[in-house]
Amino acid sequence: MQSLISTSPISSSSLQPLESYASLTASFNLRFCSLRREVVPLSHHKHRVIGAASKRTRKCVSAASPDSNGSPPTKFDYDLVIIGAGVGGHGAALHAVEKGLKTAIIEGDVIGGTCVNRGCVPSKALLAVSGRMRELQDEHHMKALGIQVSGAGYNRQAVADHASNLASKIRNNLTNSMKALGVDILTGFGSIMGPQKVKYGLDNFITAKDIIIATGSVPFVPKGIEVDGKTVVTSDHALKLEFVPEWIAIVGSGYIGLEFSDVYTALGSEVTFIEALDQLMPGFDPEIGKLAQRVLINPRKIDYHTGVFATKITPAKDGKPVIIELTDAKTKEPKETLEVDAALIATGRAPFTKGLGLENINVETQRGFVPVDERMRVIDAKGNTVPHLYCIGDANGKLMLAHAASAQGISVVEQLSGKDHVLNHMSVPAACFTHPEISMVGLTEPQAKEKAKKEKFKISVAKTSFKANTKALAENEGEGLAKLIYRPDTGEILGVHILGMHAADLIHEASNAIALGTRVQDIKFAVHAHPTLSEVLDELFKAAHVNVDEPKPVAV
Repeated sequence: MQSLISTSPISSSSLQPLESYASLTASFNLRFCSLRREVVPLSHHKHRVIGAASKRTRKCVSAASPDSNGSPPTKFDYDLVIIGAGVGGHGAALHAVEKGLKTAIIEGDVIGGTCVNRGCVPSKALLAVSGRMRELQDEHHMKALGIQVSGAGYNRQAVADHASNLASKIRNNLTNSMKALGVDILTGFGSIMGPQKVKYGLDNFITAKDIIIATGSVPFVPKGIEVDGKTVVTSDHALKLEFVPEWIAIVGSGYIGLEFSDVYTALGSEVTFIEALDQLMPGFDPEIGKLAQRVLINPRKIDYHTGVFATKITPAKDGKPVIIELTDAKTKEPKETLEVDAALIATGRAPFTKGLGLENINVETQRGFVPVDERMRVIDAKGNTVPHLYCIGDANGKLMLAHAASAQGISVVEQLSGKDHVLNHMSVPAACFTHPEISMVGLTEPQAKEKAKKEKFKISVAKTSFKANTKALAENEGEGLAKLIYRPDTGEILGVHILGMHAADLIHEASNAIALGTRVQDIKFAVHAHPTLSEVLDELFKAAHVNVDEPKPVAV
C-alpha cells in the first residue's frame, strides 16, 4: 500500500520480497489506491444472482468442527470466504456477488484496510491541502495568472480532520456497498484451520468452497529504529498530522517519502532525506528521477544524504531532539549524527501474514510473503498449488499497490466462475501524487534495454514536453515530460513515464493500451480533444516511429 503509498515502476513494485533496508528503499511504498466503483443494490434480494450462477443450489451446513482439520468438507457455508477487507478483498467480494457466489469477508481490524484508513485515502487528503497551499504561496505563479493572494495559512487540526473524515466516508461507502449486495461481514482475526476451513474471532468456524487471503501489509521498520508514534513515526502515524515539525528527517526517498516531503514542505517544514542507495528516487526511470529531483526537491527546503543507513534513531525526550546515527552503506563505518525535531520511517512495507494458520496446509512464506503462481493460487512447501486457496495483494508481494490487489481479486473470481484469467501486471500503472505528479507503467529504460539485450531486439524512445501543451500553458504548469519506450520493429509499448500536471490520470491511456495489446501504430490515430492535457500522450505516440506498415486513416 494497500495503503500512500516504492523498485522500479514495475519491477520495483513488482517487489520481490525484500531482504535488506537498502533494497527496501528502492521498492514501491505501496500506497496508491484505486477504489472500485460504489455498487448499489439492483433489487431487494440479499444475493444478486446472474447468468448460469442462478441455477446453483446452495446448501449451508453447521459450523465446521476445529478437530476435523485433516480432510476437506463436502458441503460449505459459503462459496467464497475472503480474509481481509481492504481494497483487494472488497473488490473481490463485490465481483463475487455479481457472479452469484455466496460470499463472506472477514476483517480483524477495520473495513478498508491500510489503503482507506492509513494509506492512500487520507494521504490524498493531505496532498490536496499541500497542493492548494503550494499554489497559493507561489507568488510568481499567481501573478502570472493575474491573481493577487496574500497571507495564505492553514489550520493543522482542520487539515487532519479533513483526512480523517475522508477515510471515514470511504470506509462507510465500502461497508455499505458490501452489505447492500449481501456480502456477510464477519468480525475477528481470520486464520486457516485446514482445507477449506476458516476460523475467525475466538471460536467461530466456517467452511468455504474457495478461500482468498487478502491481509495486506504493515509498515516496515529496520532494526535500530525506535518508533514512539510521536517524534519517530511511520506513515500510519504521520497521516494523523498531530503536529508539523520544523525539521523532519524522512528515511527513504520512495513514494511514501516523496509524497510526505510534498506535504511537509508545503506546510512549512524543512526536510532531510536519508537514502540507503546512491541516488534519490531509485525506483523511477532515471531520466524521470533526474527531472523529479530538479522540480520536486532542489527548489524546496529539502536536503539529502545518499548512500547511508539510519542505523539508530532515538525519539525525542527529556528536552533532547530526535537523534539519528548515519552509517556508510558500503563501508559500514559511522558517518555522522543528525539532530532533528522528528523522523518519518518510509522504508516500505512488510506483508501481514503471521497467524494465518498456513502451517495447517503446509504453506511456508518466503520472507513473509505467501508464494503464489500467476493465477494467485497459493503454492505449498512442496511446490504444489493448494486446491481452493488464493492470495492477493500485498501479502503475495507481486505488486504492492491497492488497485493491483483489487485487480488480482477480480481475476481470481473470474477463475472461480469458470473463466481462465491471468492479470498482466506489466499493464498495472503506479503514481506518486506530488505536485506535479509522477506516473508510470511497464518498464523503465534500463529494464527495457536489459530485456532487449536478452531477447535480441532493439528499443526506441520518444518524448514530449508539457511546455508544448496548450492546456498546461493555460494553467501556467508547463513543467513536465512524457516518455515512451517501445519496439520500433513491432510497435509494442514497453513502458510509459510521465512527470507533470495530472500525470496520474494521463497514464491510463498507456496502461490500457498495454493491457489490450494495442500497438503504437494503432493508437497514434486515436483522437484527443483540444485543448486538453491528453494531447501530451497524443503527441507522444505520434512522435514514435515504427518500421512495420502503419495503417492509414480512412477517408470518410
